[in-house]
Amino acid sequence: MRIVALNGPTFRALAAGDLDTANATSPVPLSPYFAEPGLRGLWGMRAGQIEADPRALAWVTGVIWDEDRRLAAGGAGFHEPPGDTGTVEIGYGVDPVHQRRGYARAALEVLLRRAAGEPAVRAVRVSISPDNTASRRLTAQYGFVAVGEQIDDQDGLEIVYEISSPRSTWGSPAGTSRPGPS
Repeated sequence: MRIVALNGPTFRALAAGDLDTANATSPVPLSPYFAEPGLRGLWGMRAGQIEADPRALAWVTGVIWDEDRRLAAGGAGFHEPPGDTGTVEIGYGVDPVHQRRGYARAALEVLLRRAAGEPAVRAVRVSISPDNTASRRLTAQYGFVAVGEQIDDQDGLEIVYEISSPRSTWGSPAGTSRPGPS
């Protein structure tokens, strides 16, 4: 599994709900999940980000791509490149038809390894709806701890979790250790 970066034309097509055009410009085939109305705001925001700052393309939401099954299982990435504080926020979502198959865990591990390999990153943040028990349990396994709450314009109340432990453990469930990024 890897996270495949999208591009401006694909982001714009998805923001418009135009799956045919998105698939014509995407590096991997996308399912109807990616063009759903609930994701269009995200894609529009990402298009604007990379137009304003092309270096953001390497950081923002991409496709959770299952190489073996040649399947776009969902989206994952950072909200933006690291800023002055050294904190990056991750986000991920798995198409409901592909949930409970390890895609969220795999995406989280890829993102944490990426963050661990970036000297500018000192902490990783994730915000999760209080009723999203699966995500809360998953991130807790990687050492994320609650640091506050926020209200998201689209998602409502979210609990904010962070991890700022030693980089050697980022990308591994708490209590285990792996070598650095591969």
